[in-house]
Amino acid sequence: MKTKVLVTGGNGFLALWVIKDLLEQAYAVRATLRSLAKADEVRQTLRDQGVDVANLSFVAADLTQDEGWAEAMQTIDVVMSVAAPVFVNGESVESEVVETAKNGTLRILKAAETAGVKRVVMTANLGAVGFSRLDHQGQVTEQDWTNPDQAGLSLYEKSKLLAEHAAWHYVKTTESPLELVTVNAGAMLGKSMNRHVSGSFGLIERLIKGQATPNFQVNVVDVRDVAAMHVLAMQTPTAAAQRFLAVADRAITAKEIRTLIKAQRPAQATHLPRVLLPTWLIRSLAPIVPAAGEVSLMMRVNHDVSNRKARTILGWQPHYSADEAWRQPIAWVIIDKQN
Repeated sequence: MKTKVLVTGGNGFLALWVIKDLLEQAYAVRATLRSLAKADEVRQTLRDQGVDVANLSFVAADLTQDEGWAEAMQTIDVVMSVAAPVFVNGESVESEVVETAKNGTLRILKAAETAGVKRVVMTANLGAVGFSRLDHQGQVTEQDWTNPDQAGLSLYEKSKLLAEHAAWHYVKTTESPLELVTVNAGAMLGKSMNRHVSGSFGLIERLIKGQATPNFQVNVVDVRDVAAMHVLAMQTPTAAAQRFLAVADRAITAKEIRTLIKAQRPAQATHLPRVLLPTWLIRSLAPIVPAAGEVSLMMRVNHDVSNRKARTILGWQPHYSADEAWRQPIAWVIIDKQN
């Protein structure tokens, strides 16, 4: 019998691509939504991509509530824990964000374990891996862990880090039969099927609007490559109890992105900032301006991140370069801004 897969947050930026890949490989997919009123929209979005949705079903479940998860897990073999347990905004209280993220993750693991699910593939974050690697000796790998108390670590990254910590701690200390795999993705870009995008699109929006921008460097990855890694992590027996880094082969800078925008959308070039903020200014503001502290950390970390483990164990190959991952978001942000 073909594996049956549960995908959480089925209308999300990444989740839609995961569902598309699964359906195209003839898996039966059940997707969770906070409201089933969104189910028809998800079906139509996938149909617009040429996907047959006959093997797609839905169940209502919210990561902050217990209700619905027992039903969601029935007859499921593998869970793709894609949805973020919490949306972080500027008014969030740190303790509440962290606890919500941890509790949402543990809620999925415990429900999966009770239902006899074999494997959980969890979407994690590169910020949980290399954001304490301030030395530039050697590559960042899956062996690295970010210090939760790292100065400049954003609340979102900290919540994702501690949620992943909680997941690994649970399966190891309880001797859970669950096979946990995490896919730690860099800044996710690429094509959006609907209006859902990742927070990384904001980097492009700043440039397009001509807002003051530092010459940051960032490890990116196309969402379609991340989806492919999730499916491979499900299919590969030796992936059990492993972390995998989903990043393009190299990082990219704000200066390079600005050059891409000029080349692809010359009409918008006049709005781009002529000069990027100097590093010394960002570092001087970091101790007193939290946003500057986050940017300063991103500018200081080691961006030589290895994806070799995913290539070797999963047979994963990124189909989109760092430059290509930016092309669709650049067009999307410009069109959205014009509307």
